Amino acid sequence: MQKTSSVLQFSKQHLAAAKNHETHWAPNTDVYVAGSGLVIKVELAGMQRENLELTVEGNRLRISGHRPDGCRPSQCKFLVMEIDYGAFETVIEVPAGCDLAQGKAIYQNGFLRVDVPFTSAAPHSITVDDD
Repeated sequence: MQKTSSVLQFSKQHLAAAKNHETHWAPNTDVYVAGSGLVIKVELAGMQRENLELTVEGNRLRISGHRPDGCRPSQCKFLVMEIDYGAFETVIEVPAGCDLAQGKAIYQNGFLRVDVPFTSAAPHSITVDDD
């Protein structure tokens, strides 16, 4: 599926497994243009700020961590299980014209928000590609 708005391209990579073969989940993510930059908002309820890792690799922002399930008894039988726990990782590839080096991140009320400013020559529209 591809939603097109204009010039910039955005893609999100879901990584199925890490180097140690542990299964990862990908958190829900919103990416939108607001004001003079790109906003990346990631839903990470139940996380502690110190358990989040943000890494910039060129035009890619890697968000990773581990969400523990500390309140589940060791012997339980699930009737419904929709909440992901354990290791997670997602990679956001930001379009040309975004300055990740100047990005600012804040984690509050279960949401990580990363504001990435546009360079002065960047257009203010975006194309979204789903993998």
